[in-house]
Amino acid sequence: MFTHIKTSKENRDIVAQLTRKLNLGTENFIARIALTYSLTQGKKLNLSDIKNSSGKQYTKNVLFGDYADYYIGMVALHYDVHTSDKDISKYIKMHIDDGLELLNQEIEANPNMDGFDFLIEKVKTGLEELV
Repeated sequence: MFTHIKTSKENRDIVAQLTRKLNLGTENFIARIALTYSLTQGKKLNLSDIKNSSGKQYTKNVLFGDYADYYIGMVALHYDVHTSDKDISKYIKMHIDDGLELLNQEIEANPNMDGFDFLIEKVKTGLEELV
């Protein structure tokens, strides 16, 4: 099992910028949002496309808090692998990097959007998809 995750070098600055802009908590909260945001896109990322690991480092406990089993479980379900799969940390890392880039693009396209507006929009979209 893994003990830490490192984002790409490019995403080190992006997570800091998003943390300030969205004002939703610390960088690890933004990384959690990025992970789940990427997973909601439904795409399966290819391990051969993994980016460098020269960015922000999160320990498993800091990144996920008391909810590590849930986050790891979501990724395992998405890839149809066991939570102890040797590549689970790579999938998590890739989805955090992907999610940070997606969030950054969305915030750049909507510069007046704050974190609360972003979350409300995503919850509304999710609820509409259920109907």
